[in-house]
Amino acid sequence: MSSTSSGGYLDRPHSSSLADVLNVILDKGLVIDAYVGVSLLGVQLLTIDARIVVASVDTYLRFAEATNRLDLAKHGGKPLTEVFQKGFEKTVEDVAYKVTRDKAEDAIETVEQKVEDVVTTVAGKVESAVTNVVDAAEKIVGGNGENVD
Repeated sequence: MSSTSSGGYLDRPHSSSLADVLNVILDKGLVIDAYVGVSLLGVQLLTIDARIVVASVDTYLRFAEATNRLDLAKHGGKPLTEVFQKGFEKTVEDVAYKVTRDKAEDAIETVEQKVEDVVTTVAGKVESAVTNVVDAAEKIVGGNGENVD
């Protein structure tokens, strides 16, 4: 890719071949820096922080040294298994908490309904028993001719 000057005018640049493009990419390098986070219902499921470098080894080593990325563990990098394990544990804890809470609320509602049913039944039986006692007392009092007011 060169242009020469002839008579004060610049010549058009010649088209580049794929080999020329690859040579420039490997010499200069190409960096794709990506950060992706995935969450569901407010729960962080997955985080990916990736840096993809397409370059020659020499170019990459110069880049890594300049950006201080040769030793990722020193800068807080974690093994992928540890990241997945912590994310999985957090997700399981959140799901278990929600399921337990929902089940406990359902159980409390069921117990409240059963207690209400039992209290209603007992109140009905007590009312019936009191009515029977009052009726029996009225028959006894009414049979003797005495008035109990």
